[in-house]
Amino acid sequence: MADSALSIRTIGTADFPDFNRVFAWSFLDEPVEEQKWLKVLELDRAHAVFDGDEMIGTGGVLTRELTVPGGVQAPVGAVTAVGVKPGNRRRGAASLLMKTQLHSIRDAGESMSILWASEGGIYRRFGYGEYASGLSKLTMPTRMPFHPGVPVSPARIRQVTREEAMPFMREVHDRVRRTRVGWLSRVEGTWDVHLADSESDRGGLSAFRYCLHPEGYVVFRVKRDGDSGGPKHALHVRELVCETEQAYADLYRFLLDLDLAGSISFYTAADDPILHMVDNPRKVVREMTDALWLRIVDVKKALPLRRYSSDVDSVLEVADELCPWNAGRWRLTVKAGEAIVTRTDDPADVSLDVAALGSAYLGGARLSLLRRAHRVAEHTAGHVDALSLAFLGDQVPHCPEVF
Repeated sequence: MADSALSIRTIGTADFPDFNRVFAWSFLDEPVEEQKWLKVLELDRAHAVFDGDEMIGTGGVLTRELTVPGGVQAPVGAVTAVGVKPGNRRRGAASLLMKTQLHSIRDAGESMSILWASEGGIYRRFGYGEYASGLSKLTMPTRMPFHPGVPVSPARIRQVTREEAMPFMREVHDRVRRTRVGWLSRVEGTWDVHLADSESDRGGLSAFRYCLHPEGYVVFRVKRDGDSGGPKHALHVRELVCETEQAYADLYRFLLDLDLAGSISFYTAADDPILHMVDNPRKVVREMTDALWLRIVDVKKALPLRRYSSDVDSVLEVADELCPWNAGRWRLTVKAGEAIVTRTDDPADVSLDVAALGSAYLGGARLSLLRRAHRVAEHTAGHVDALSLAFLGDQVPHCPEVF
């Protein structure tokens, strides 16, 4: 329960210095004068929590489109800059902020909210489902050959300046993100945040390198390394975006063959094709973690937005304390990929909380797995497996950017 002394409101430009300071302190960072993420902060969707006149909590919502199964562009509220000033935790500031955000997201007509979690134990209690999309860190040596069935085209790959690369990258990204589940739209300012490249952004690595293929691009940094045997620089890939499978093969071959490089690392999708392109996949070291957390804000609107893999007719009983309009029984009927969702008094076939539904929404977590984890209960035999199949997509969800 929130401390009765706390209040919340949207911020104005005069609140920026305090907002910046409180958010930095909440992450044990030092505030700097120019925070690049402030370029994309939407004032009318940014909230601050106050104890009297003292700002103690921050949070914002960014207006984005999220690609959901079926290639549908769904409006979402992307939650960002959530923090509570040290010395003020356990007073309900985060709860007040989360509840305010959820109501404002629904009022804006968005049926879902998404976020990246700084700590894994916080957001499920606010209805966010973990592993709505996962993230795979790949580390591999260079010079690895592809297996014989992977063709490499003679397409020319050129390193260019940032200014030369940006128009092409914007166009390619906008086309590709509409086809990849979990990818987001980018608005003015997003590129400057995502590809921030001042000295303080580099962590001891080089400035970004921009390399263009006719059907894609790759952006990476270089960490200089080597020994008496010569240079063995590490390539840290920030983004690799391709419109065709051929471009994937060409750009990966380009990276693997770069002179003076010894290794490549890349935070990428769990279904990145490189694992099946190289002749010895055991040399590719993988580390998996969660990425997007997804919250269904409006069950009736969210479930029909996406497309489904198989027909199903089930009654879901959803538990949701923060968004009571979601709570209760819903009949989900899917035919030919499209869903109809209606309120019902019929007995539930499956019951789950709204966080479990969020985990499964993009196809990132199977409902059958969540049943084994005691997050989903089946009341009518066969319905969890049928729903698991229906919620799966033809690709693993992936979000390539932190917001």
